[in-house]
Amino acid sequence: MWIFGIKGESGFSASSTAEEVTEGIDGTDLIAIVTGASSGIGAETARVLALRGVHVIMAVRNLESGRAVARRIVKETPNAKVNVMELDLSSLASVRKFVSEYNASGLPLNLLINNAGVMATPFILSQDNLELQFATNHVGHFLLTNLLLEKMKRTAYECRKEGRIVNVSSNAHQLPYSEGIRFNKINDEKSYNRIYAYGQSKLANILHATELARRLMEERARVTANSLHPGAIATNLLRHNGFFDGIVNWIGKYVIKNIPQGAATTCYVALHPQVEGLSGEYFCDSNISQPSSLATDAELAKKLWDFSLNLTSQEPV
Repeated sequence: MWIFGIKGESGFSASSTAEEVTEGIDGTDLIAIVTGASSGIGAETARVLALRGVHVIMAVRNLESGRAVARRIVKETPNAKVNVMELDLSSLASVRKFVSEYNASGLPLNLLINNAGVMATPFILSQDNLELQFATNHVGHFLLTNLLLEKMKRTAYECRKEGRIVNVSSNAHQLPYSEGIRFNKINDEKSYNRIYAYGQSKLANILHATELARRLMEERARVTANSLHPGAIATNLLRHNGFFDGIVNWIGKYVIKNIPQGAATTCYVALHPQVEGLSGEYFCDSNISQPSSLATDAELAKKLWDFSLNLTSQEPV
């Protein structure tokens, strides 16, 4: 990443690491849920938040991998507070079970980091008959966020600290859509394109945060919602696409972030005082950035919200 060292207004750049952007920040009174924390930038996000004193709940599909990461975190930071809970975001039943168990724990919630994701998978339907990338990257996180929202509002009110919801998207939301966004055709195998489907799910992450931020501001809730692009990172997200994996191996040392750099923007948006009060923004390289025109379409954001409510069989909130 030597060619991307130019700092933005925040004082950070694409080369900044998660530890660097959170240096000096005390998170000892905070509790965070991090989805997809068993590998990649999710694991690094959990590690750095725990390093800064945050009580981290690692929400993972693979408990064995999650526990191995938790053990490494505690070995490095003996006073770290880390718990592992099972969550398969491609299953709405699993999301509801996770929330039920979390509520039963009696823990409050300050930070929700919607990080987990799959990329460029073959056409697969989830347990709920949804295209896997859309189900995992957006629908599961949408339901998780809605079911935890009242707890976050209550926590913010009781502890007088701003709650933060962070959606990890990508620049794939900028992919061209010749027919526009097509949320109503997510189960159509004949027209399936794994890269465009991934881009659609990442666009949904931004639209979700944008509409949620609008609603939270209307309520004057002390909870913010933002989205971000972590940058191009060599992680196991690429396991379904050998072409991209090859490109990473070829030019990675020049333009691809390492995992500590890839987790930086997530940790920045979750913890940094510069982000306090900001909501409905899109971040890249630990600075406010500008997403695509589709991602700023308020009508599309509302359409997605209503569509997602219908998919998750929830009452309007």
